[in-house]
Amino acid sequence: MDNTQTSTANGGAGTPLPGTQRRVLVVEDDPTIAEAIAARLRAEGFQVHTAGDGPAAVDTAHAWQPDLLVLDVMLPGYDGLEVCRRVQAQRPVPVLMLTARDDETDMLVGLGVGADDYMTKPFSMRELAARVHVLLRRVERATAAARSPRGGTLQLGDLSIDHAQRRVRVRGDDVHLTPTEFDLLACLAQTPRAVLSREQLLAEVWDWADASGTRTVDSHIKALRRKIGAERIRTVHGVGYALETPAP
Repeated sequence: MDNTQTSTANGGAGTPLPGTQRRVLVVEDDPTIAEAIAARLRAEGFQVHTAGDGPAAVDTAHAWQPDLLVLDVMLPGYDGLEVCRRVQAQRPVPVLMLTARDDETDMLVGLGVGADDYMTKPFSMRELAARVHVLLRRVERATAAARSPRGGTLQLGDLSIDHAQRRVRVRGDDVHLTPTEFDLLACLAQTPRAVLSREQLLAEVWDWADASGTRTVDSHIKALRRKIGAERIRTVHGVGYALETPAP
């Protein structure tokens, strides 16, 4: 673990006390980029550690228990995809993945191993900070929903969505979804067969007020289709997507 930690209200690592800063682990092998991201996130009020390679990232995540990872794909030791797999195997944590290539295959693989969002280099530090805030707000909403007595289970044919436990089953088998994939499916399931535009989905699921991230929606839809079945989500070209359900 490196020495880039800021001071904390509770005196160090461990489970943050209520009201303390949220923890972000920045995993990036370029020291200049890593420190620039860390500086921006500290200015936003986060505690930050950095790690420069895959093994250090996994060790730091295990010891420090961050609330979120900003994770570069290309790393020494082992790559960001392997880091994501290992960290998610220990405990679920939101991951914002950074990739140097605007390659949809890389993005889909990242989403498939548990990343919640991605950004392509070069990127705006302002946008990165905004996405970190959005991911953490989504986790807070999910935690509150899981504790709520309301929620319940929605059954759509052989697709089951348990809002309280945030579990999805297809034909009785559990399907592992990232927090973003679950929120996307739950949003579509609120109005089965109704077409939701990409802009609507960005506003509801990502809290984005503009249409700059429509490709993010498309990539997450592809990842979700791989897990629950491509036939369950209908594309309406030029408009958006709808969740298909059995005819009544």
